[in-house]
Amino acid sequence: MNDRSPVLLYDGSCGFCARSVQFVLDHERDRHFLRFTTLQGVLGDSLRQHQRELDAIDSVIWYEVGDRPDEVAVFVRSAAVLRVLEYLGGGWGLLASVGGLVPRPVRDWVYDLVARYRHRLIRKPPSCLVPTGEQRSRFF
Repeated sequence: MNDRSPVLLYDGSCGFCARSVQFVLDHERDRHFLRFTTLQGVLGDSLRQHQRELDAIDSVIWYEVGDRPDEVAVFVRSAAVLRVLEYLGGGWGLLASVGGLVPRPVRDWVYDLVARYRHRLIRKPPSCLVPTGEQRSRFF
């Protein structure tokens, strides 16, 4: 992990989103370089101030810096989910490849449908994530 490792921003007030982060941690195999922060946190606020088009995004953002600091790639909605699946690799990476064949408007429509009801999908609060020492270093 380095300063250019990608960051996944998620809604910290959403049980479905917290469980999704736990899913990533449980399935990432040997990668362990993705970093995490909430949209509501200091880093989330800072990244969104530098990328004004992200102000309206309230669910998931994949943010990565290229070789130069001015090279930034930002993926939102279904594109961010596909990046996460690619990161997980294996069968999830294959699912990302297949999902990439679906036209973006259709993928984003499905994403928006899930996002609209995400607070209702997990009714009880998620159990507290107690990250390992290595995982803790990846959270902002």
